[in-house]
Amino acid sequence: MSQLIIYTDGSSRGNPGPGGYGIVLQWGNTVKELSQGYRLTTNNRMELMAVIVALESLTRTGLDIVVYTDSSYVVNSIEKKWVFGWVKKNFEGKKNADLWKRFLPLYKKHNVKMVWVKGHATNAGNNRCDILATMAADSGDWLEDIGYEREVA
Repeated sequence: MSQLIIYTDGSSRGNPGPGGYGIVLQWGNTVKELSQGYRLTTNNRMELMAVIVALESLTRTGLDIVVYTDSSYVVNSIEKKWVFGWVKKNFEGKKNADLWKRFLPLYKKHNVKMVWVKGHATNAGNNRCDILATMAADSGDWLEDIGYEREVA
């Protein structure tokens, strides 16, 4: 029970369009689900937002965490350390810089391993997150993705 398992997924109806994220946090037998919709966003933003919100929801630091996601964008950016190169160049020319800047301090508080899983396949945690994300995207109960809407304005 010393490891926190997090499943995440993001969704957008149109790219850009209404979107949402879904999160399942599992600590031993305790499971918590989170989701939220946004009125105008992209799939990659929701994939990354899911990881951010999951990490923001934690009250302790120094945890061993495995994050399962079907987003190669998120996994590769972190595991291949691309994001750290982007930091050195102040995210010049990179999309979603606002979210990456929000992510990095959270990431540094824990020992996080990112694992890619095939979407819409046999991973029950990822499938549940997909349901949560699409329900949030379709809910009409949306927040404004301020970073995205400023970027495209």
